[in-house]
Amino acid sequence: MLTTKNRSESLRETIEEMIAVGEFRPGQHLDETDLAIQFGVSRTPVREALIQLASMGIVVTRPRRGTVVAEIGPRQLVEMFEVMAELEAMCGRLAARRMSGAEHASLLAAHQACMEARDAHDPDTYFYMNEAFHGAIYEGSHNAFLTAQAQSLQRRLRPYRRLQLRVRDRLNASYQEHDSVVQAIIAGNGELTADLLRQHVTVQGQRFADLIASLQLLTVKPEPQYKYS
Repeated sequence: MLTTKNRSESLRETIEEMIAVGEFRPGQHLDETDLAIQFGVSRTPVREALIQLASMGIVVTRPRRGTVVAEIGPRQLVEMFEVMAELEAMCGRLAARRMSGAEHASLLAAHQACMEARDAHDPDTYFYMNEAFHGAIYEGSHNAFLTAQAQSLQRRLRPYRRLQLRVRDRLNASYQEHDSVVQAIIAGNGELTADLLRQHVTVQGQRFADLIASLQLLTVKPEPQYKYS
């Protein structure tokens, strides 16, 4: 039997996933009652799930609007990607030095899965395989604190990283960049791995323009404001 805690954690994971894939969009209001009805639970685990998501920065609570999916402006988004790039670089540098043979095999398996999704022109599957690929590098750093920081920011950026994969030719470019990263890690070249991951994640130039142009696909139109006399 699920406890209230387990139920709220399960709901948190489900709502987080729905935000990541665009079912709940930035700025969208998340009503406790509606969510409770949708998931067939009481409001208590829904409220606890939203509190967890708020602590992660994925949703925010606003006066007179309740809980909404967090909105990230272009400037903050670029700043977050800058930090993500450095965290990934640090993970990669350590992973190149510390990954075991078994961990190399897991990384190669994730890389193979990315190739299959790319060849199938399936950005949704690639999104999940891409997460597995990067997750293998985080874990391969063998630094629990660094891994937690990378995972935390990665979770906040999930909707936007998914959006990037829908830009023309990005799947193939991403896979080719992964291939270079894999080779550098297996060769034990930490500095090259760090440089490659930093370039892979940093949003600049044309990638910045493409991302900004795509943000409107995630944006929810403002709710109408009614005045009562």
